[in-house]
Amino acid sequence: METGPVRLAAVLLSIAVLTGLVDYPAPRQPVTMGEYRVLAGDFHVHMFPLDAATLSPWDVVVEARRRGLDVIALTGHNHTWTAKVGRWFSQMTGGPMVLIGEEVITPPYDMIAVGLTSTVRWQRSAAATAAEIHRQGGVAIAAHPLRGYWPAYDEAMPVIDGAEVLHPMAFVAPEFAAELREFFERRELTAVGSSDFHGTAYPGFSRTHVFVREVTEQAVLDALRTHQTVTVDREGRAYGNASLIRLAEANGGLARSGIVENGGMWSSLSRYAALAGMIVAVLFGLFRPHRHHRVDGRRTAG
Repeated sequence: METGPVRLAAVLLSIAVLTGLVDYPAPRQPVTMGEYRVLAGDFHVHMFPLDAATLSPWDVVVEARRRGLDVIALTGHNHTWTAKVGRWFSQMTGGPMVLIGEEVITPPYDMIAVGLTSTVRWQRSAAATAAEIHRQGGVAIAAHPLRGYWPAYDEAMPVIDGAEVLHPMAFVAPEFAAELREFFERRELTAVGSSDFHGTAYPGFSRTHVFVREVTEQAVLDALRTHQTVTVDREGRAYGNASLIRLAEANGGLARSGIVENGGMWSSLSRYAALAGMIVAVLFGLFRPHRHHRVDGRRTAG
C-alpha cells in the first residue's frame, strides 16, 4: 500500500479527532416536568472506524453534548467495543450518559440493543435476538422498521420493547414515515426517535425524550421498557405515552426532531476532516465500509 495516501488519511483523521475536542461544551440545564427529569436521548449512533461513520467514539460524545443530549447509546454494527471506548471517554470527561449498545444487523431485519454487557450474535431470529438482549438486562428496539422488515418481526412483536417511529427515513418520503408509524401502532411499544448517525446530520437529529425519576442508567432502561418516552416530529406531532405528552404540552412542549441545526465551526471541521479521511482510506483499501441492506428494493442505512 502506498505510504502517501496512508499518511494523508492519518493526518485528516487526526485533525478530526483534535478539532472534535476543541470547545468542549458544558452540559445543558436540567429539564424538569412534574415529578420527572426529562432527558434528551439518541439511542442509535454509529462511530468510526467499523461503521462507515465519520466521527470517532470520543468525537461522537462531544458532538452529542453540543447537541444538548443527556444520554446516548453507541450502537456499532454487530459489535460493542467502540461503544465501550466512548463510554470510558464520556465518564472521564463528564460527558452525557453513554449506554453500551449494538445494532444487530441481519439480512431480514436490524435491531437496536441498548444496555448490553457483551456483543449479541447476529445469526438469530428477531425473537431470539430480543431474548438475548433481555437476558443481558437490555432493551430491544426495532431499527427503522420499514415494510420489508415486517415479516422478520412478526414472531418478535410480543417481545420487543420499542420501535423507531422517528428516524431520518421518515423525513425522506411520506410513505416511509407512514410505514414507521404503522409498525409502531401494531401494539403498545416505546416510542423512539433516533438519528442513526453515521456522519450526515448529527446525533439527536431525531431524538427521544425520556421521563425518569432519577438520572441513572437503570432508570433510563426501565423507562425504555415501560414506555416512559415521547418523540416529536418536525410538524409538532408527538408519539409515545399519552399522559406524558399531555404533561409536556402543559409545560411548554418538547424539542422537535428533524430540525437542521448548524453545529459550529469546530464541529463542521471535525466532521469534514473525518469524512475526507474516510474517503481516502476507502479509495486506497484501508478498510471496506459496511454494506447497506435493501428493503423492498430501497437502500437503508444500517
